[in-house]
Amino acid sequence: MHATLLLNASYEPLRIISWKKALTLFFAGKVEVIDEYEQEVHAITFAIKLPSIIRLLRYVRVKKHNRVKFSRANIYSRDDYKCQYCGKKFPSEDLTFDHVIPVARGGQKKWDNIVAACFRCNHRKGGRTPEEAGMRLVRQPTEPHWLPAFNLTLKIKAPPDTWRDYLYWNIELDI
Repeated sequence: MHATLLLNASYEPLRIISWKKALTLFFAGKVEVIDEYEQEVHAITFAIKLPSIIRLLRYVRVKKHNRVKFSRANIYSRDDYKCQYCGKKFPSEDLTFDHVIPVARGGQKKWDNIVAACFRCNHRKGGRTPEEAGMRLVRQPTEPHWLPAFNLTLKIKAPPDTWRDYLYWNIELDI
């Protein structure tokens, strides 16, 4: 029927839950309702509007296991589909990943040692460090720390307009 956006006490989005779970949390005194849908559910003695957005009354620490998965697609996304040597944007099929410090020299398969690279730049760099190849990185690689909002927007095709203020903290909106 309708999904409910669950916010932490700090107004950060945590997850999307069912309206039934949202009402259970509300009647247990654990959340406050921030916004409602026009639709109502009816009990014998009362009617209540379905919650659209609820906020926890107590702050919940988000566990570290919500880290961004280390994958080729996420490396490309972190680097905005740009070669980190020449700075040009490419479709994913025209990108590869490169070890900044080559594996033969002790470089590891970690966020801070892998970058997106076009085939031309990757071939030019070869098994050398960027300095040895006379190349510079556009940006030093780091582990991404994307907001949970990124994951939430992928799970629902068209979030309600009322959710906008809570989901898109880290990007500019086209209004």
